[in-house]
Amino acid sequence: MLKNKQKFIGVFDSGFGGINTLRKIVKELPVYSYFYLGDTARAPYGTHSKEIVYEFAKQAVDFMFVNNCEFIIFACNTASSDALRKIQQEYLPKRYPNKRVLGVVIPAVEEAIVKSRNKKIGIIATEGTVQSGVFIKELVKIEPKIKVFQNPCPLLVPIVEEGEQNSKATKIILENYLKPLKNKGIDTLILGCTHYGILENQIRKIIVSNITIISEAKVVPKKLKDYLKKHPEIERKLEKNGVVHFYSTDLTNKFTSLGSKFFGKKIKVQKVSLN
Repeated sequence: MLKNKQKFIGVFDSGFGGINTLRKIVKELPVYSYFYLGDTARAPYGTHSKEIVYEFAKQAVDFMFVNNCEFIIFACNTASSDALRKIQQEYLPKRYPNKRVLGVVIPAVEEAIVKSRNKKIGIIATEGTVQSGVFIKELVKIEPKIKVFQNPCPLLVPIVEEGEQNSKATKIILENYLKPLKNKGIDTLILGCTHYGILENQIRKIIVSNITIISEAKVVPKKLKDYLKKHPEIERKLEKNGVVHFYSTDLTNKFTSLGSKFFGKKIKVQKVSLN
């Protein structure tokens, strides 16, 4: 593993959907060096219990901090909803008091509040994220009168992980998932899973044109840029040579080929173990 003292921005996801988010982050902030970890051996997280997701998240945090990440972004919504708060409030103070772990839920929520006109917001996410109610909690916290409609979409992550996002079957599945939300009169749709950003073009063809799509892959880079401006003590520690390292708990040709497609250029991936 990495033996030097470079300080990376860490990006963690249960699979390789987060590579789409990383791509946008690197485009917005190309000077920094990045460390991407995909726990593909245990993906998708959305089908696991909250307790198990927390254990997985702890293992990822340990691995990434040991390998010189200065802070970590949970690009995985399930980890953000089921484990982030406990990681921040209990695990970090005991183990890594000077480190930070950030999520993707709040940036998406803040953007949705700003963009929504009629205060009817729809959310598509994994079963775990929907069951957690995290988006509803954060939305209502900012705007108490807002109306939120959710729909779990368990088939979408496997579709993306199999590279089937452009298939006819995917179009039918998306239409079924989106129809109930369209019928509620939403004007804003949060893609509550980083994998779903890869399906944004297909989703846009199905929903009406006046519905605003909030993709975390587009929101998070801007929020990260603002975060680094507000925290120069963290920004100063970051290595600035534009290198990106990719790691996976299950190294497959699919991860490399689709990961390269999502990142926009060929990537090299190293297999690692978290437990």
